[in-house]
Amino acid sequence: MTEPVEAVIIPPSRDLGDGFTVRRALPSAHRRMVGPFIFMDQMGPVAFAGDHALDVRPHPHIGLATVTFLIEGEILHRDSLGNELPIRPGEVNWMTAGRGIVHSERTPAHVRATGGSLFGLQTWVALPAAHEETAPAFAHYAADALPVAEDAGARLALIAGTADGLTSPVQTLSDMIYADLVLAPGARYRFGADHVERAVYVVTGSLRIEGQDGSFGAAQLVVIRPGAEVVLTSDEPSRLMLAGGEPFPEKRLIYWNFVSSRADRIEQAKDDWRAGRFDPVPGESEFIPLPADVPGARLA
Repeated sequence: MTEPVEAVIIPPSRDLGDGFTVRRALPSAHRRMVGPFIFMDQMGPVAFAGDHALDVRPHPHIGLATVTFLIEGEILHRDSLGNELPIRPGEVNWMTAGRGIVHSERTPAHVRATGGSLFGLQTWVALPAAHEETAPAFAHYAADALPVAEDAGARLALIAGTADGLTSPVQTLSDMIYADLVLAPGARYRFGADHVERAVYVVTGSLRIEGQDGSFGAAQLVVIRPGAEVVLTSDEPSRLMLAGGEPFPEKRLIYWNFVSSRADRIEQAKDDWRAGRFDPVPGESEFIPLPADVPGARLA
């Protein structure tokens, strides 16, 4: 019998400065995308004190939607549409870049004054080719707006898409599932094959999949074979993120913060950022320069 796990990705830890680390599970040499998900970073966990804080200066995006979901801490989001608001645990921050948007992500002033922690995930959802040039948009959803299913020690909060007869209020442009699953020791959750591509990211604790040898630890992305009906369980309190959806018929290119089905569109975005043609974030003068130019873009 074929085991249900197709691949296991162990993301390397990357220091972004001041001791702030991320673990990048996607894109990977082993897997470029899972459904529409083209990027997945675990942020922290990290404790802030004194001048130690998150300061991601204004930077651009095209062709994708960024999804920020926190487990601990708070981030102040500002963007070129004029939105400014904090992101707190359990809330969903969904920013559609479309033809172009700029945003910053910083530790709020009150957290800088008292210290605090930060732990969460940021994912990027590539947009369907027909919607890559859609108008930029921003939406924020409170934690209690997400549909929840609970059964025998398993609690699933549906961030986006559909699962178990639930539909998230988060507006998306393609088929997907993105969910926060918390398991008590011994609890079981059936992860159905309704979506073609699926993966499970172990945030804390561990994961066992019935019918699969061994177990998987924290900060591992476990890719499930298409069509496999799987039951997720754990021997300890665990938190998992479920992600997946229908794969696109076209390949995607990714360069820095830009995603597109067209290489020339990424080159245009690079030129636009160098020339200052993106709309700025109101009240911010800093920005992240385009990285040292490398011809072409990576295929995802």
